[in-house]
Amino acid sequence: MTQKTKFVLVGLAGLLAGAALTVNLSAIADKDAATALPIEELRAFTDVFARVKSDYVETVDDKKLITGAINGMLNGLDPHSSYLDVEGFKDLQVGTQGEFGGLGIEVGMEDGFVRVVSPIEDTPAFNAGVKPGDLIVKLDDTPVKGMSLNDAVKRMRGKPGSKIKLTISRKGVDKPIFITITRAVIKIRSVKSKLLESGYGYVRVTQFQEHTGELLAEALTGLYKDNKTPLKGLILDLRNDPGGLLNGAVAVTAAFVKPDSLVVYTEGRSEDAKMRLTASRENYLRPMQIDYLKNLPDGVKQVPMVVLVNSGSASASEIVAGALQDHKRAVVMGTRTFGKGSVQTILPIGNGTAIKLTTARYFTPNGRSIQAKGIEPDIIVEDPNMPSDDEGLGIREVDLDKHLSNPNGTESAPIVVIMPGESPKAVPTTKPGKDKDIKPLTLEPGEIVSKNDFQVNQAVNLLKGLQIFQGR
Repeated sequence: MTQKTKFVLVGLAGLLAGAALTVNLSAIADKDAATALPIEELRAFTDVFARVKSDYVETVDDKKLITGAINGMLNGLDPHSSYLDVEGFKDLQVGTQGEFGGLGIEVGMEDGFVRVVSPIEDTPAFNAGVKPGDLIVKLDDTPVKGMSLNDAVKRMRGKPGSKIKLTISRKGVDKPIFITITRAVIKIRSVKSKLLESGYGYVRVTQFQEHTGELLAEALTGLYKDNKTPLKGLILDLRNDPGGLLNGAVAVTAAFVKPDSLVVYTEGRSEDAKMRLTASRENYLRPMQIDYLKNLPDGVKQVPMVVLVNSGSASASEIVAGALQDHKRAVVMGTRTFGKGSVQTILPIGNGTAIKLTTARYFTPNGRSIQAKGIEPDIIVEDPNMPSDDEGLGIREVDLDKHLSNPNGTESAPIVVIMPGESPKAVPTTKPGKDKDIKPLTLEPGEIVSKNDFQVNQAVNLLKGLQIFQGR
C-alpha cells in the first residue's frame, strides 16, 4: 500500500504574508474503503462544466474551472479548509522554518473579505499599524470581495522592497483606512525573554515554529543564569500568538509539566485523526534530535507561573494555556482566547498541490473543547489600551461563517476580574472607565515589553502575592 505524507496544523484560517503553520508528524496509509459516489450530483457537475465550456462568453481554461470547483467545495465546509496550489503548498512548508517573504499577518475570510486575526510582531504589517479585527476590502486598487483566501494571499506576497496598499475597514472608524506596506523577508525569532525585575522572569512566544521549543529552553536557562538564583515567578505571554506547529505547543507545555503528562488529544471520524500527545520526547523532537528540555534549570517545573492570553491567542497557544490550566500548573490571566479548536491535515494530492482539510477537534487534558469558545482565564484582566469584549470590536472563531460547533456546550465562569484602578472583584467583568489615566504601550529601545503594560504588571503583582502566601 502506498503512503502519503500527512501534515497536521493547529494554526488559523489563513497563512497570509507567510505565516506558515504546519508540521510533518507521520505518514498515513491510503484508505481502502471507498464510499459510493453520488451519481446524480456528479452528472449535474459534468453538465454544468460542459455548458460553461460551450456557452460562456469567453473561452475558459479547464484547469481554472476544476480549481474553482475544488476551492468552492472546500471553502464551503468551514473557515479553515482550503485548496493549496503549487505555490501555496511550497510557501506553507517553507514558512515553518521561521523565515518567509510577505507582510506578516495571520488572517481568515469573513463575508468574502479578508479579516485580520493577528499581525505578527516585528513585521511590516505590525509596524504599519494593522490591527486584529481589521477587514481588508482592497489590495491596491483591486476589491477583495469575490477572491478566495489563496488569491488574496498571492496578491499580498511579492518581492521584498515592493509596496502594497491595503484599504481597511475598522470597527469604530467611520472612514476607510489606507495603509501602504513595504514587503520584506520576515525573520521571526519566536521566543523573547527578559528579567522584569529580580526574581521575576518574562517569556513571550510570538508563534509556534520548528525551533520554538529549543528557543524556550535557551530563554529559561538564560533567565536563571541572569537572576543567579531560582526564579520566584514566571510570566508566559501568549497574547496575539496565532498558533503554529503542534509539536511546538507540546514542547512548550512539556517544559513546565511532569513527564508524560497529557497535553492534548484529538477526536475525528477516522482513526488517523485520533491522537493523544503527551509531554514525551517523541511528541516534540525530530528523529535523532537531542532532548533540549532534558537539562532545564532546576525549579522550572515548580516556579509559580502566569500565562497571559487574549482574543488573539489561538490554536497552538490555546493548547498550551488549556493544558497548563488543566494541570493547575499556571494561572491563566487576560481575556478569552480566539477559540480555534480544530485540526487541519495537509494532504498532498500528487501534482504539487494539496488540500487543507479539517479532520478533527482537539481537547484539553480534562476533555474541554476549545472550538468556538476559547480558553476562559482564571483571572480576567482587561487591556485598557484595547476595546473590551463588551464593545464587540474583537473577532473570534465563533464570529466566522460556517465555523464548527463546540461539542461540550457552555463552560464555567472565570474566577476573578481585575480592572485598572480597581481591586479584584467577582465576575461579571466591568470595562475600564473612560476617564481612566491610560498610558500608551510604548517600547523603549531594546525592550520587548512595555513598562506600562497593565496586564504584565498585574501578573507580576499576582506572582508576588503568591510568593508572600507561600512564605507564610
